[in-house]
Amino acid sequence: MINLNVNGINHQVDVEPEMPLLWVIREQLGLTGTKFGCGIAQCGACTVHINGQPIRSCSLAASAVGKQNITTIEGLSADASHPVQVAWKALDVPQCGYCQSGQILAAASLLARNPKPSDQDIDVAMTNICRCGSYQRIRAAIHLAAGTGKGIGSVIHYAGPGADSACTTCTAELDIDH
Repeated sequence: MINLNVNGINHQVDVEPEMPLLWVIREQLGLTGTKFGCGIAQCGACTVHINGQPIRSCSLAASAVGKQNITTIEGLSADASHPVQVAWKALDVPQCGYCQSGQILAAASLLARNPKPSDQDIDVAMTNICRCGSYQRIRAAIHLAAGTGKGIGSVIHYAGPGADSACTTCTAELDIDH
């Protein structure tokens, strides 16, 4: 038996100690927002938070987690009101959406460490792969959630005259709590 705290709830699971945390989360706990992408901790679709840090769960044995707190996309906020989730929706970030739970958790962790990241900070922190190539919208959503004034400056969304003030207005209208 392995004891895990996932999204603030303690669980006892009867699995082999080497079973990857990803499969415990998905198959044993029924939390399917965390995705399988590559199985070698490269793509980030399986990202969860362990004590607030983004971790690729496909290559981490469930037994290695111990008493640390695990947060999945389902536990980030009960009603999708986390600033990153609000910004993701406002800017229509996903295309296929497969990688987005991992992207959102990576972005939330970045903003917890660095509330006003630069483009370079985002590039360094956001190592998850998006097969659809929505990187510009991901960056714009991170800026929107951070309130940096760059939230609508992607190649897809409005970036013309007044974009900075439009972003501030957009942030206020979306009720993103900075």
